[in-house]
Amino acid sequence: MIDPDVFDLDFEGHLKRVAELTDDVLIPAEAEMVETGAVPEHVMEALARGGLFGISIPRALGGLQWNMTQQVRMTMEFTRASCVYRSRFASVIGLCSQAILDHGTEEQCKRMLPGMAAGELITAFALTEPGAGSDAGSLTTTARRGKDGGWVIDGHKRYITNAHWADELVVFARTGSSREGAGGVSAFLVPRRSRGLETRPATRMNGHAEAPVAEITFTSVEVDDSALLGDRLGGGFPAALRGINHARLHVAATCVGQATRILEETAEHLLGRDQFGAPLADLGAVQADLGECFAELEAARALTVAAAEDFDTGSIPRHRIAAAKLFSTEMASRVADRCVQLLGGEGIVGDHPVPRMWRDVRALRIYEGSSPIHERNLGRAVVRQVRSDGTLPDTYRVTGRQTV
Repeated sequence: MIDPDVFDLDFEGHLKRVAELTDDVLIPAEAEMVETGAVPEHVMEALARGGLFGISIPRALGGLQWNMTQQVRMTMEFTRASCVYRSRFASVIGLCSQAILDHGTEEQCKRMLPGMAAGELITAFALTEPGAGSDAGSLTTTARRGKDGGWVIDGHKRYITNAHWADELVVFARTGSSREGAGGVSAFLVPRRSRGLETRPATRMNGHAEAPVAEITFTSVEVDDSALLGDRLGGGFPAALRGINHARLHVAATCVGQATRILEETAEHLLGRDQFGAPLADLGAVQADLGECFAELEAARALTVAAAEDFDTGSIPRHRIAAAKLFSTEMASRVADRCVQLLGGEGIVGDHPVPRMWRDVRALRIYEGSSPIHERNLGRAVVRQVRSDGTLPDTYRVTGRQTV
């Protein structure tokens, strides 16, 4: 549960506490996490007590209700530590909570969100399938009416974060007669321990090894009518997109936090290692690399915060959110790669945190929409909008239309 005094803090006070948690608990526990191959339970408890499961959930439902700009700033702070920690509660604060908050019934919100905010009810977002990744509209998991009412779910989900630890899953299944496209897809709240539901963690992860994704098999899994999210057939994809846009900004902010730590660790190493009679940090070529890393990092920070500020006006600037996610994830990988190179032998041998973070940030270019898909979608949006009125999508131009 959240420490009661956290609710009395203003945002800046909470941000300071999260910075202290990051420096005093999360970063020191990374070695233990790597050694045991899992996020330590005492870290999960500290995250819950610190209120990190509740940052996006309304106070009336047990959360802290920070706005998107505040959530982004806080994410940039706690993701100076391993982004594996974030993966253990990412689906709670973004994908699942926002889908439930915006599309769930009042009863579903009251039943789910307080426990999620307290870190006592873990959720997973079950959308991706073996044949439906970037093309989520091709999902084939089905939910059919049961003989005595309710729903019967059959299908297979893949690469689902937190699935093996979750208490409940937000499951997307086809309820309409069409076998393709977004139409006829509904969302269901399904307990993980339901009969016929099996989860299997990945046997190998190239990054995020301490919080592996999992596969889920549904074999005639029965749920009652109250499991339908929002009591609305065919409302699955609007709910998914609401959570995904929220999560993409969190991923962009995560990349800023990761790149900040990577650059700090690398510069500290370079200051302490002499070559050719001087610290490596004094070499012009090295400084050029560090300067380029810093410039890209600050560009990602500014883009992500600007998109979050626009989000807080009441609109969802989905094109700028996608641009922030695309640029920030690519930036983090570029910064990490340069820094591994600057570390020399320590970049490939030993326990320095930067090479581990290098592996972890690579996955973020795939999560919440891969880079090539974002590039394609943004390009299509540019062409469509310019064809329509000569401006760019989500444009800042005073005379431009805001979205298409």
